[in-house]
Amino acid sequence: MDLTADAVVADLHAVADPAAHPNRHYAGSGEVLGVRMGTLFDVAKGYAAMPLDQVHRLLDEPAYEPRLAAFCVLDFAVRRPRVTDAEREARYRTYLDRHDRIDTWDMVDRAAPRVVGLYLRDRSREPLFDLARSDDPLRRRTALTAPLAYTRPPHPAGIADLLRLVELLHTDPDPVVRKPVGIALKHAGGADPAAVRAFLDRMGDALAPPLRREARQKLPDER
Repeated sequence: MDLTADAVVADLHAVADPAAHPNRHYAGSGEVLGVRMGTLFDVAKGYAAMPLDQVHRLLDEPAYEPRLAAFCVLDFAVRRPRVTDAEREARYRTYLDRHDRIDTWDMVDRAAPRVVGLYLRDRSREPLFDLARSDDPLRRRTALTAPLAYTRPPHPAGIADLLRLVELLHTDPDPVVRKPVGIALKHAGGADPAAVRAFLDRMGDALAPPLRREARQKLPDER
């Protein structure tokens, strides 16, 4: 199989139908080819072994779907059996080094948990706090989305950092950040109910009611 950026782009053009799949959720400035999301994921999965130099070439593409496919390739790559720590690190660094190519929330959501979160599982998670302090709302979204990796299976130290990140960002004015705050709290509640209950007690009315409700969705006896 030709594991190149050009091959991915050709495969995406072959299945594109902009009338049927206008992908109106995309709010960036790139061209939309019109590829159904499930089909895009299937295409990207076939390129999980793509060399990183070709991933970088794919990230250089101006259109939306090829760049989303590149982040999917990073995600599928770290899911492969027997993936090495060096391979994980290389893909983690590619995600962060090329974050400027992310211009929509779904690129973050597709790759951040496994590519960033899992790599930092047993390492310092200070990079997530650096992202949380960024002026870029999509980097702040990465800071909140990557720690979802610590909710399944539960990782108490990681969940503690997830809650620290929520505390930093729960009043963020940008909707691209506010949405994952609630998602992070909900999944943390299912993974570590005691930690989330303690967090809710400590935050009190400082946490907006919709976020408190979302945090309780997966708490035992509160559904």
